[in-house]
Order: sequence, then structure tokens, then C-alpha cells
Amino acid sequence: MDGILSYIIDALYSLPGILVGLSFHEWGHAYAAYKRGDPTARNLGRMTVNPLAHIDPLGFLSLLILGFGWAKPVPVSTRNFKSPRKDELIVSLAGITVNLILGVAFMIIWIVLICLPWSNEILNTMVQYCYTINFGLAVFNLLPIPPLDGYHVAQCLFMNAKTYKFFGFVEKYSYVILVAVLIINSRTHFLNTIVYWLMMPLMNLASLILSIF
Repeated sequence: MDGILSYIIDALYSLPGILVGLSFHEWGHAYAAYKRGDPTARNLGRMTVNPLAHIDPLGFLSLLILGFGWAKPVPVSTRNFKSPRKDELIVSLAGITVNLILGVAFMIIWIVLICLPWSNEILNTMVQYCYTINFGLAVFNLLPIPPLDGYHVAQCLFMNAKTYKFFGFVEKYSYVILVAVLIINSRTHFLNTIVYWLMMPLMNLASLILSIF
């Protein structure tokens, strides 16, 4: 019973970070695509931070239960780009960039909150989850597995006649590979370790900046 209660509390703490992280991630893709000349996502109502426009049920549950997940991919028409490969690379990296910016912002907010005399433990924990989840989304989306951003980045950088079959194989078995990665991470926590390595220097930098004021 205590385990179930602990899980419910953990899920409630995670929920704001998940909704913000996924929504802004997909908005980042849509906005970048629009700025590069493709209005497809905007016309379909995806250039928004409304979570209902972006939530993928399976990806949402995976993030809630396993700590890593995804949203519905934003539709992009590369034919609208002036420089398709370059613009697609920018769009693919936009969501990850937004999550990193949010992660740093929430981290700074958390450091400020814990320094306040009227600091609230529940709010502090919720904000802590927000920056951890956003950094987690950034790291997870860098994996070169469809439908994650890292796959599109890899395509933009390495797709050619020699690698075409390899990318086709990865696409064919993408969900099998993705589930395998999630299972391996649940036992080894290798993704969590990468997130930790990412957060520590940023935490030290944020603390240093705040100590000046």
C-alpha cells in the first residue's frame, strides 16, 4: 500500500513537468518549422503549448511510469524548406533546445525557491521534477531511434546511398528497439546517469551566477 501511495505522489509531482516539457518541446518543433517556411504544423493547430494538442497516450504513460517518453510528432513538410536538410536539422534540434532552456530556467527557479525563508517543500519538489524531466526529455530525444528527434538528426547528417538500408532497418524495428532501450534503462539507469552528468555542471553554474546577486 505504501508503494502505491508513493507512486501516486511521485506521479502527481511529475505531472506539471511532463505536461510543460512535452508541450513546449513540440511547440519548439512547430515554431522552428514555421520560421523556416513550413506552416503545416501551425495550420493543423500544433503551434501551441496546449498539452491536448501534443500528448501521445503511450509516450505519456511511458514518461509517467518509466521516466522517459515522447509526444505526438509534429507534422513537417520538408518541401516547404529552402534548404531541406539544413532546415530539417534545425527543426529536429528545436524541441531538444527548448527542453534544455526550460531545464535551466526551472533549475534557477528551484535554487531561488530553496533560498527563500518561506520556502515550500511541495512547490520546491515540483519545480525540481520540472527541471529533471526537461533534461530527461532532451537526453531521451537525442537517441537515434524513430520517432525521436535524434533519428531525424542522424538522417540529416548521415543519410546517403550507403546508409539507406541501415536507416530502413532502424525504422522497421523502431518500436522494438525503443522498448528494448526502455527496459535496459529500467535495469541499468544509463539514461538517468547521462541526465545527472548534464545537470551537475549546469547546477554548479546556476549556483555560481546566483551567488553574485
